[in-house]
Amino acid sequence: MPQFAVHLNANPATRTTIPYLLDIQSDLIADLGSRVVVPLYTVDVMKGRVLKTLMPLFEVEGNTVVMVTPELAGVSRKALGEQVADLSALRNEIIAALDLLITGI
Repeated sequence: MPQFAVHLNANPATRTTIPYLLDIQSDLIADLGSRVVVPLYTVDVMKGRVLKTLMPLFEVEGNTVVMVTPELAGVSRKALGEQVADLSALRNEIIAALDLLITGI
């Protein structure tokens, strides 16, 4: 499971509002049974409540989604569905959001 891979949300209870999970965990610790992910909400759910650097927008499978960084979590590898995209080209935006959350800068 590569870092910055986007997976389908395998949880039917939250899949409508959070269709994807962004894996942010380093590939160096890939053997763990869990992954650190950030939910990617549909842009409609956020209703304009997006802080640009903290919550960047991305396109996944033709859908605009919001990286809701404050909701990052560790999940079982089994909670991740099929990989549908790779956002590694947007690494700088992802890391900037994580930096703002953790360090405030």
